[in-house]
Amino acid sequence: MSTRDKYTEVPTPFSWEVPSVGDARFTWEYDDGRARLLSLYQKGKDKQWDAQSRIDWAQDVDPMNPIGLPDEFHPLFGSPMWESADDARRAEMRRHSQAWQFSQFLHGEQGAMVCAAKIVEVVPDMDAKFYAATQTMDEARHVETFARFLQEKVGMVYPVNTNLTALLEDTLRDSRWDMPYLGMQVLIEGLALAAFGVLRDLTPPNSLAKQLLAYVMQDEARHVAFGRISLKDYYSALTTAERDEREEFVVEACYLMRDRFRGEEVFETLGLDVRECADWVEKSPLMIQFRSHLFSRIVPIVKDIGLWGDKVQKAFSDMGVLDMAAFDIDALMRADEDQAEALEKAHAEMAVRRDEVGQAIAAGAN
Repeated sequence: MSTRDKYTEVPTPFSWEVPSVGDARFTWEYDDGRARLLSLYQKGKDKQWDAQSRIDWAQDVDPMNPIGLPDEFHPLFGSPMWESADDARRAEMRRHSQAWQFSQFLHGEQGAMVCAAKIVEVVPDMDAKFYAATQTMDEARHVETFARFLQEKVGMVYPVNTNLTALLEDTLRDSRWDMPYLGMQVLIEGLALAAFGVLRDLTPPNSLAKQLLAYVMQDEARHVAFGRISLKDYYSALTTAERDEREEFVVEACYLMRDRFRGEEVFETLGLDVRECADWVEKSPLMIQFRSHLFSRIVPIVKDIGLWGDKVQKAFSDMGVLDMAAFDIDALMRADEDQAEALEKAHAEMAVRRDEVGQAIAAGAN
């Protein structure tokens, strides 16, 4: 069955064409380049994985709670809309909310794939082209993974959110070679990494969703590191005017991303009062905390690459996330990679135990 048949509302038109500008840059310098980027490139090659075999797709998933989240984490939990709903209606609300969230992850990963391919085209240095080529493959795998989960396990897909669309357009339409890095590697990927982490930590142990999120995060940690290395070197030489332009982009993009996670499309699809639901989500302490946490990767990285002027600090202060500048981003990234490796080790050990039990049963039968 086509994905078209699973959309809550079929996007019109069904494909999206974004005018992309910027020069394709060739370089005839093939030396070793920067050691940090080449090390990341080697890691990117070593860490390639197959979504068909690494993830246990045979696991059962409850389509009415596909991620396995506790009710307390539903955006409308405790609201009059939630309290007045019966069990069947709450199940419907869970399914739509989680389908919408994973759908935005899916569309964002396609955007990341396109941006990574554009980085290969526009970035001037060969070492960066090398790594961006591995990232393009990573993002293709992520699109494949989220699409399969939504199609086979959830059976529902939401169209791309308008705020995500606007940010992707701004990123792709800018002719400066560093903007796909800033828009995608630092901002969109940084926010996605934080959102994935929240859901990964809330899902049940050994669940399909936990595997999917942990393995994708293992890749994303490298992608964000790629953006940091490349942009920190480049931004240190910018003029004040050039830095101001990038900081303006950061501020606008961060407000778009903060507003992206309200989910008005879900409320409309379910026939709820959109304004009343949006107002609840805006004021809910849990959702305020969640939206703030989404910037736990972005804020320290933006500071690290040197875009830390008054306008950026004022915006982060307004969002209540300025203190995150002190977070140890390297420790966060290491933890993301370690969790994926620990999860894979646990699954390998479980598979060995299953084989041993199967052999014992077979021996007893004989």
